[in-house]
Amino acid sequence: MRELSVVIPVMNEEGNIRPLLDAVRSALQGMDYEVILVDDGSADQTKQQVLIHADERTLLVELRKNYGQSNAMTAGIDHAGGKYIALLDGDLQNDPADIPAMLALLQKEDWDVVAGNRKNRKDGFFLRRIPSRIANALIRRLTGVYIRDYGCTLKVFKKEIAAELGLYGELHRFIPVLAKIQGARITQVDVRHHPRVHGRSKYGLNRSFKVMSDLILMIFMRRYMQKPMHLFGPVGFTSFGLGVLINLYLLFLKLTGHEIGGKPLLVLGLILLLGGIQLITIGIVADINMRTYYESQDKKTYTVRRVYKGKGEYPPS
Repeated sequence: MRELSVVIPVMNEEGNIRPLLDAVRSALQGMDYEVILVDDGSADQTKQQVLIHADERTLLVELRKNYGQSNAMTAGIDHAGGKYIALLDGDLQNDPADIPAMLALLQKEDWDVVAGNRKNRKDGFFLRRIPSRIANALIRRLTGVYIRDYGCTLKVFKKEIAAELGLYGELHRFIPVLAKIQGARITQVDVRHHPRVHGRSKYGLNRSFKVMSDLILMIFMRRYMQKPMHLFGPVGFTSFGLGVLINLYLLFLKLTGHEIGGKPLLVLGLILLLGGIQLITIGIVADINMRTYYESQDKKTYTVRRVYKGKGEYPPS
């Protein structure tokens, strides 16, 4: 097993391949590493450039079409043979020279994830940095995972954490949250950031809407993945209870001779009553699905960091 696998998703980065590989080789000189480039449906000469400049440490994983960065990362991690995994962007804005220090910190202080924080970010202020700051603050507040820069791809993991991230859709922006769900210990360090020289950025303001959609999922997974009834139950019972009270009040009015047919309160009572029943039902179904998810795959609802027997670690590392 190699010590380190560097996973780099690339799409239409033909101009960056040679300097990227040169930078990685220079930064990791003397280390036992491999580079896994995942071609995520490039329409230019990215694949050809990789094959031209590849060496015995380079692995190219070519996907059939563009599946998105999260799926490309998953493909790279699945093909990685290293004890540790480093994620790196293919646009040369992240600096591979930061990887050795991040790996040393991971090993020395027994972190599970070391995340990069772009200290002097070289992106547009209004279209990139301002939306990013707002999104970072919102994610920190709502998920309780306090990472300064969620958008920095440069991260170093222990293999077992990276392999269980479950990167679907476009959840790569929430890697620290996914890792935290596994109980990972996460720290962050300042890293260098360079302006893009070749190619075009794949990011724009439209990603803000995707981030908001994925954030709702992350909040659910972080807080209620193993107890969905704790989310739907209280809301459902509150709605059901209010509906019952309103309808009992309206029943009392009807029995005392008052007309209730045209009252908006009747509609509200019925909506609350039916909505409460639906939410409670959704909670029960979600709870059953959660149990099916774990039990059908023999998954545990917990993760074990280490086991000690007597004075030593068991089994010995």
